[in-house]
Amino acid sequence: MSEETRDEVYAELAAVGPYGVRPGHALITMVEPHPGHEYAYNRWYEDDHYYAGAMAMPWMYAGRRWVATRDLQLLRLPEKSAVAQPVTAGCYLSTYWVTEGRYDEHMKWTVGINKRLNRDGRVYQDRTHVFTAFQDHEATVYRDGAAGPRDFHALDHPYAGLVLEVIDAESPQTCAELLEWLRSRHLPERLAGSSSALVTIFRPTPLPGDRMTYVKQVEGVDTRLTLLWFLEADPRDCWEGYFTELDTAVAEAGLGKVELLAPFVPTVPGTDRYVDRLR
Repeated sequence: MSEETRDEVYAELAAVGPYGVRPGHALITMVEPHPGHEYAYNRWYEDDHYYAGAMAMPWMYAGRRWVATRDLQLLRLPEKSAVAQPVTAGCYLSTYWVTEGRYDEHMKWTVGINKRLNRDGRVYQDRTHVFTAFQDHEATVYRDGAAGPRDFHALDHPYAGLVLEVIDAESPQTCAELLEWLRSRHLPERLAGSSSALVTIFRPTPLPGDRMTYVKQVEGVDTRLTLLWFLEADPRDCWEGYFTELDTAVAEAGLGKVELLAPFVPTVPGTDRYVDRLR
């Protein structure tokens, strides 16, 4: 058996390298099942891919799926988005944490396992990747300081909703200024007294050249920031007058443009809840 699985090296690999709990990296993937394939896609992801194509991999230690029903899709901003065309595209979002310092090791495994899954007919083809990228963690801003769950808890804590925000800066230099403004001024002010418990900020990284062909190369690597807002309330209850003002606040700072602001609620694992409300 050891000759086939090389199980003798597992102990060696576990004894070296980083093994902290900080989410140094993330996989953030927003996908649109093709019309008529919503139920089949959801069952494939729930029953197979979430585990075989993600959680079973080394160093990917937390994950959660989110869904945007049609009413949530219609809340999205801006109307013309550089991320999603149309802006309502991408009704499922999956988020995964990868251990800090283990990106390279994880990528080697994920490319290998996805090639194997594809050969074995275990990759659902009737879907479109709207926004899929591995990302490096840049910062986390908390509403309650050290009193609440940490970012490494965020995908396990029962948050009621999540908002995906994508901001594009004009240049790499402006992107650095944008990051500092978000971390030190904008987010602390916005989080105070709100139903948003924390916001994580990530920067996308290029996908490897041997990635699967159905996943397009990442755009805006040097100029884009991805924010995940973790909510203690349904996003519908705090959208107007809070999230609807974010694009204006970023524009007034002169540091970037919000290209996507999209609310989601968590899926219920193992079920088809919400699938009949996507269209």
